[in-house]
Amino acid sequence: MELNKIIIQAEKNLKETFSYIENIALYNQNKVLEAFRKNQIALRHFAPTTGYGYDDSGRDTLCRLFADVFHTESAIVSPLIANGTHAISTVLFGILRPGDTLYSVTGSPYDTLLDVVSGDGIGSLKEFGINFIKSELNKNDEIDIEKVKNTVSLVKPAAIFIQRSRGYNWRKALSVSEIGNVINKIKKIADVPVIVDNCYGEFTDEIEPTDVGADIIVGSLIKNPGGGLAPTGGYIAGKKDLIEKIAFRLTAPGIGMEVGSYAYGYQYFYQGFFMAPHTVEQALKASALFSNVFSELGYCTLPEKNEKQNDIITSIQFNTKNELIKFCQTIQTYSPVDSHVLPEPWDMPGYKHQVIMAAGAFVQGASIEMSADAPIKEPYIAYFQGALTYEHAKIVLNRLLQDL
Repeated sequence: MELNKIIIQAEKNLKETFSYIENIALYNQNKVLEAFRKNQIALRHFAPTTGYGYDDSGRDTLCRLFADVFHTESAIVSPLIANGTHAISTVLFGILRPGDTLYSVTGSPYDTLLDVVSGDGIGSLKEFGINFIKSELNKNDEIDIEKVKNTVSLVKPAAIFIQRSRGYNWRKALSVSEIGNVINKIKKIADVPVIVDNCYGEFTDEIEPTDVGADIIVGSLIKNPGGGLAPTGGYIAGKKDLIEKIAFRLTAPGIGMEVGSYAYGYQYFYQGFFMAPHTVEQALKASALFSNVFSELGYCTLPEKNEKQNDIITSIQFNTKNELIKFCQTIQTYSPVDSHVLPEPWDMPGYKHQVIMAAGAFVQGASIEMSADAPIKEPYIAYFQGALTYEHAKIVLNRLLQDL
């Protein structure tokens, strides 16, 4: 009973936060609905296609739908994109050419992108003669604008990369306003394309990075914009000329998005995108609840309790390796799928350290569904994200408090 009181008190503390999240969801739901109405979405758009996929109305309309919601000139939405890393890699190889420099203003990119930019013997950007440089965040975990301005003036990079979420770092996710401020400063110096890794951030605000000057945003459909229903895929949205170059890399030069069929039909992509604002609302509430409760129990969390969320992730720092592992295992035990499975740390491809991942999800690895993962290294930080329903989060949190 005492454990339940902790959760009840946290919900009382979060009343204003939950109201704010609900208003964001309402705004974004209306935005998505209007895009559906504008594009006259009909049952014919859900139909499967095979072979080359010429004149695939479902695919083409889905791309226009994403472009309208994210206020861009064009978009690629495709089940052919395997994950977020694949989507970002496709963007980089589509835009950059030998001799160009890619500049990350948010430090090292997510672990799985390191081989993309600098791997040896695997066809990385480095092997194609494309340079990669970075600027670390300042001591306040903010983009070092003065350093960025100086570097852009000196190096003249061919593209700027911004990672909105935290990866496996102890920092807050960037807000859209922060991203817009940096882009504004960069554009005053050079007309250089700005690419934003938007993973985990979609629909957490009323605006997206493309509303504040980003030329390209990229994300995975088994995260926020898939609404827990999209079975696979990714999206890339932005300026038409850049999207065309990227499409040539996704399929083949001269072909681009003229081809690409999907034999299982597009209903879940459309339905998931429609559900996304509500699903993100559930995940944000779950994230806020976990942050508040674990903060009250003396754990360090990001975001801190009652702090504005800019993505769906809550980072929780544990005292020991075993405590971290137990947290992830409990998440798995009280998942709707594979609850009988006990996750253990393993050598996951693309990561430097062993990783433990709890994801008892209907869609394999979908982090808009409740999941938790962590590299096994000090400090022992678990990255909790997702929840198709807030009620599931409450049930799991209660079990966590008992187990820990």
